[in-house]
Amino acid sequence: MISPGSPSLNGARRHLLTVTVEDYFHVSAFNRLIEPRLWARFEARLELNIARTLDLLDEYGVKATFFVLGWTADHHPAAIAEIDRRGHEVACKGYHHREFGEMGIEEFRADLRRSRDAVERAAGRRVVGYRVSTGVLTRADLWALDVLAEEGFRYDSSAYPMFREAAAEPWRRSPYVHRAQGREIHEVPISTCGPRAFALPIGGGNWFRQLPHCLMKRAVRRQAARGGAPLVLYFHVWELDPDLPRIATAGSLTRIRQYRHLDRMESLLRFYLETYRFQPIAQGLGIPREAAAARRAAPEPAPFAREAAPAGGGAQCVPVTIVVPCHNEELTIPYLANTLRELIADLGADYEVRFVFVDDASTDGTYAALCSVFGSWRNIEFERHGTNRGVAAAILTGIRKARTEIVCSIDCDCSYDPMQLRRMIPLLGEDVTLVTASPYHPQGEVRNVPCWRLALSKGLSLLYRVSLRRDISTYTSCFRVYRRSRVIDLPVRSGGFLGIAEMIVLLALRGERIVEMPAVLETRMLGRSKITLCKTIAGHLGLLARLWTGRFRPRAQSPPATN
Repeated sequence: MISPGSPSLNGARRHLLTVTVEDYFHVSAFNRLIEPRLWARFEARLELNIARTLDLLDEYGVKATFFVLGWTADHHPAAIAEIDRRGHEVACKGYHHREFGEMGIEEFRADLRRSRDAVERAAGRRVVGYRVSTGVLTRADLWALDVLAEEGFRYDSSAYPMFREAAAEPWRRSPYVHRAQGREIHEVPISTCGPRAFALPIGGGNWFRQLPHCLMKRAVRRQAARGGAPLVLYFHVWELDPDLPRIATAGSLTRIRQYRHLDRMESLLRFYLETYRFQPIAQGLGIPREAAAARRAAPEPAPFAREAAPAGGGAQCVPVTIVVPCHNEELTIPYLANTLRELIADLGADYEVRFVFVDDASTDGTYAALCSVFGSWRNIEFERHGTNRGVAAAILTGIRKARTEIVCSIDCDCSYDPMQLRRMIPLLGEDVTLVTASPYHPQGEVRNVPCWRLALSKGLSLLYRVSLRRDISTYTSCFRVYRRSRVIDLPVRSGGFLGIAEMIVLLALRGERIVEMPAVLETRMLGRSKITLCKTIAGHLGLLARLWTGRFRPRAQSPPATN
């Protein structure tokens, strides 16, 4: 049963301000691109942006409701506790980003309990409010209100009845009470304006940034002047950060949605904070703040950062060197560091992991960032090229610098997840010279890679496969495991991406055994690709011409001793 009309709200002229607590890589626009398993690898800016938000609200003496992801509460408990300490309401927003339609009743209930427990642990305060992390509450999702009421929640603020969503029931555009099986819960929708048949969004966030301020402030003023139901506005803490790292793989519309006018957001918020009086939702509903009941401890989450990585490896561990070629990768270094911490933790029981970082004459702050982030780690070496020689030359420099027989090379941008080394390294048997990752293998996978790059790489791999008569599906992957003594003397003439294919050609002509492992390739998340389309095509065609005309003359040399 649903009771239309506004619930009793304390202070009729106090409006309701809500804040979404999530980092830039959490947002729903990136759901298809960034899986939750990757969240801990990104540079965290959440605590900085929470502090900015709290300071801004303190400046105007405003209290708000902060909707917090359970994952965020588990990873940043001190920041969530600070929100509560400053007198704001803390509510929950699900554990990860999921829509109502993605979950059945019991799955939603489990996610709800998990997220509430995480937020209450962090804040030390009972959580009574909820907002869905992705999407909005529609008429098809009213079952979720039943579950929320059963679980003891006092209100939900997931409805945003835009356009024709509430045309048949226009009262859903104002707060109302939902009743089911003797329980009730308040629904507090985000504000809209306009005629009954076509509700326009004015609740804040992206709409504030995208639409002209002169129109938005007029619409908000008109809605506020109507009396009765209060305004319900929102924004995200990351919207106060104009220097957000840019996700390179996002499409044009997504980039506009995410980054446009971030530099204007603070001034926009100041206008509304100066013009209207606000309070948290629970206070508006007359719900008192209560201490949380004792909750069981959460599993230790993966950390965002540590001063030094664990060394890994014991007396019986196999020594392995990982070569990381870098060229103008300053933006990716924090992501790389968090990824390598995970890798060391995964490999540490079986392998003594060492690293060689090769800076290939970067013109940005890559080398300084490498030294700053990795300088305190053990088993780390740095090399620099005076001139840019390309990724293949950088990998060969790292191989020659290594002091282990097993040498791996990974992409600095982690477009191949380094965690796949767990399966690759054991494939390097005594009779195997090279193990290469193969997204074009029948069991491999490619995700979010531009079609032109995919077509180019697959076409070139087909030409190499036909020319060499070797059943190898991928020739252009930098993600490999080498037997150092058998590759250190390779007379590679090409230093860039072309040299990666040339390595396989030379090894194949020598009759060396090459093993492919089906792998997953994803487009880079941060920074820009270094591939130049026309130059890359011309280079590979030249290499194939050398192969077709028999001009490859691999030298037969005795392998040098392994140090």
